[in-house]
Amino acid sequence: MKAEPVFYRKQQYADGIIEMVVWKLPQPDTDRPHGYKYRLVFIRNGVRIVGYDNERGKGDHRHYGEREEAYCFVDVPTLIQDFLADVGRNP
Repeated sequence: MKAEPVFYRKQQYADGIIEMVVWKLPQPDTDRPHGYKYRLVFIRNGVRIVGYDNERGKGDHRHYGEREEAYCFVDVPTLIQDFLADVGRNP
């Protein structure tokens, strides 16, 4: 059984893009105990400004430019809200 898409949104702007993708995994794993895989990114002029993801081996984390820090996943609505709030602080 494959991961099932549960949320997708992509918005393009003159100088950038916001893309948010969330999948529900068939079962939780060590890196994703909540059972979701996600990738949310804000790119301006070809440079990642804000990014949230949970790639295998790293767990839940977010990027602010070159800086990376842990992220505490609560649920999908909170994930999207937190990401959009960070994007809003980086106009």
